[in-house]
Parts: sequence; C-alpha cells; structure tokens
Amino acid sequence: MTKAMTTAMIVMTSVFLLLGSVSFGAENPVEKELEEALGTFAESCQIELSTFCKDVTPGDGRIIACLYAFGDKLSPRCEYGLYDSIAQLNLTLTKLAIAMNECEDDLETFCSDIKPGEGRLLDCIKKNEAKISSTCMTTLKDVGWMD
Repeated sequence: MTKAMTTAMIVMTSVFLLLGSVSFGAENPVEKELEEALGTFAESCQIELSTFCKDVTPGDGRIIACLYAFGDKLSPRCEYGLYDSIAQLNLTLTKLAIAMNECEDDLETFCSDIKPGEGRLLDCIKKNEAKISSTCMTTLKDVGWMD
C-alpha cells in the first residue's frame, strides 16, 4: 500500500469518527456535502465492502480498518473513490473553516445562545439575515450554503 493510500485511509477514518459524533439537520448543506462524499466512497468500494468487509460491524473506523487490511487487493476504482471522497471532504471542511472564520463575530453577536448542531447555527444566521455582516453573507453564498 502506498503512503498516499495509508494517509487516505487515516483521513477517512478520522472523518467517520467525526461523523459519528456530529448531528446535522436534514436541511443542513454541510451534512449533504459530507453524505455525498461518503456516498462516493461507498459506491466506488462496493465490491470490496461486500467481499472483504461484509461481516464488519460499521462504526469507530472498523470499515476503513478493514479496507486498510486488504489495501493490496483494492481495485483502482475503489482507490480512486477513496481519493475523490477525501477531496470532497477536504473541500467541505475548508468551506466550513472559512465560513466559521468569516462569520465568527456574527455568530457571537446573534447566535451565542444557540447550541451548535442540527443546522441550528445556519438557521440562526438566516433568521438574522438583515443584521448579518456582508462579509459573512457573501462567504455563505460563495460556499453555496445561502441563496
């Protein structure tokens, strides 16, 4: 297994562990992007998952660990799917970091009493749209999370 493939597996494991502890709402654009990235992975590695990892109980990174154990047997399609998923995840996490940075003051001013998760912070921003800074609104529009 290549060093890049090992790194990819570690990143995917981290994201799976993160997703296990994060709760998003159905309308949350971040969740949608993360689900699309994980869908790419699942579709690309469907044969490997149903062959090598069919008896593995999902959770706590066990699926990724299983694929890692069979890394030398992964198809090019699965390997590409892993890399593509990581690229999608990286983009989403970058967008999230930028949005949090640009909206930090607005979140503190208008949404400090809102518990994060399930899309509540974005809902708060939308409810206060008329008062939100142009920098925050432009950023959210640029990343595709606001109309």
